[in-house]
Amino acid sequence: MTINSSATPVASTSNSVRFEQRMNKSLYSKRKFYNVLGLIFAVLAMGFGLVWLGWILFDLLRKGMEAMLTMPIFTVDTPPPNTMGGLRNAIVGSIMIAGTGLFIGAPIGLMAGVYLAEFSQGSWLGKATRFLNDILLSAPSIVIGLFVFTLMVNNRSFSGWAGAIALALIIIPVVVRSTETMLNLVPNQLREASYALGAPKWKVVTSVTMSAAKSGLITGVLLGFARITGETAPLLFTALNNRFFSWDMGSAMANLPMTIYQFAAAPDDTQNMIAWGGALLITFSVLGLNIIARIVGREKK
Repeated sequence: MTINSSATPVASTSNSVRFEQRMNKSLYSKRKFYNVLGLIFAVLAMGFGLVWLGWILFDLLRKGMEAMLTMPIFTVDTPPPNTMGGLRNAIVGSIMIAGTGLFIGAPIGLMAGVYLAEFSQGSWLGKATRFLNDILLSAPSIVIGLFVFTLMVNNRSFSGWAGAIALALIIIPVVVRSTETMLNLVPNQLREASYALGAPKWKVVTSVTMSAAKSGLITGVLLGFARITGETAPLLFTALNNRFFSWDMGSAMANLPMTIYQFAAAPDDTQNMIAWGGALLITFSVLGLNIIARIVGREKK
């Protein structure tokens, strides 16, 4: 025993020395150089992006806050050119269209995600659903707007319902992907323990797996809602815009993205300022939803 314990460190030292002798120092120096070079490029790219992002945010805050402080943004509707006004009708219209899109799209996305994670089990229907969801997830929003335009607006009239359907089609694949991912992260031991206690499949899914992934599911829905609040292209072909206040989802409705799009290109300075105010509102709403999603996701830990 004594002989073996004393021989091991000697052999280890001998192997270490031989390795250093065999090491290709020129290759090591070359890899080290490329590593430092890549790190420098990465830091420069990050700094370049942060500078432009900071510039955009600073300009948005400066001009948006100026509009908030000098105009009745929340109490007056969008004005005609060269007159003071606000965004009351656009804010209400955006809440109604985006809220309806969320109400339609989120349950469909959740149910489809649960099916893919818990019930499909490699079936052809599951594969087809996942394939179609991937296509829908990567489809440009303007294509979805044109699709809804063909179905609901062509030879009829623009409407808030058409805008809500278009936004629902955008939020569905986001919720499906996040729901499937979150449910797949739940350990199988939880399912097996529930089956061992005699629980049926539907009870395991609703009371165990969905409960364990609740924070992730809510986060996915919030992130999907944050995405559709700033969409302009699908509303261009569906809800369009309305200068007047309206609760009627069956006709063209005012909304923030379309108002920003139209007022930002207008020659009137007052409308340009209102567009900056609307852009700041959307930015704050998206920022708030992302913060809520992160807080909800953190609670899971």
